Amino acid sequence: MLVDSHCHLDFPEFEEDFDEVLARAHEAGVKTMMTICTYVTKFDQVHAIAQKYDNIYCTIGIHPHNADSEPVVSVADLTGPAASEKVIGFGETGLDYFYEHSPRQIQQDQFRTHIQAARELDLPVIIHTREAEEDTLRIIEEEMAYAPFKGLIHCFSASKEFADKMVALGLYISISGIVTFKKADAVREAIRDVPLDRLLVETDAPYLAPIPKRGKRNEPAYTAYTSAKLAEVKGVSEEVMAKQSTENFFTLFTKAKRV
Repeated sequence: MLVDSHCHLDFPEFEEDFDEVLARAHEAGVKTMMTICTYVTKFDQVHAIAQKYDNIYCTIGIHPHNADSEPVVSVADLTGPAASEKVIGFGETGLDYFYEHSPRQIQQDQFRTHIQAARELDLPVIIHTREAEEDTLRIIEEEMAYAPFKGLIHCFSASKEFADKMVALGLYISISGIVTFKKADAVREAIRDVPLDRLLVETDAPYLAPIPKRGKRNEPAYTAYTSAKLAEVKGVSEEVMAKQSTENFFTLFTKAKRV
């Protein structure tokens, strides 16, 4: 069994063959999926998918790219919808200084709001960080010092030092298809020492399809390729890696039910 801990099933790339995508995921052993909210104004669409399928869960949140174009949300704006049994986390949120589609201060403010919501309901926050390690670390450390919260770094592509600090702070690390890329030696080295009990796998579908599917639309079934490569990096069997990452998902996302 595998869990795709981060995909975007509400995106238009899946409109034409949604049922086939789910069937292929099942055939590949991907029994649970978490579809991620990136626009709070489109939460209803994300939530509807999760409500329709027993093995799909969702989050509520605003991607840092959209922090300026979406409404400014309060903690209550996030925690209210999270009363649904299918909403099991907050995000994705965080900081993206690579594209900077939204001003940095707005990204930071909304990041902190998501963390506060996560802390209030004791649910994980899904953190996106790109070219923003210093500020991401600073905010997480400041918020942890105020009061602990649960969360993960999604689609990890940062430094070994950053990974080590996240683990030390109690966060999990989620690995995407990037780990399979030929030029991703730095990512593989950064996660080599991350404890097995802190690792999750994801697709970030429809983006970042792993080798041997790179260049194509990504989909949850391809979690299997990422998990296999992660097993190789960690020096364990594919079966051990799949079992451990699945256990880690349900340990972190306590509202999710096994199917």
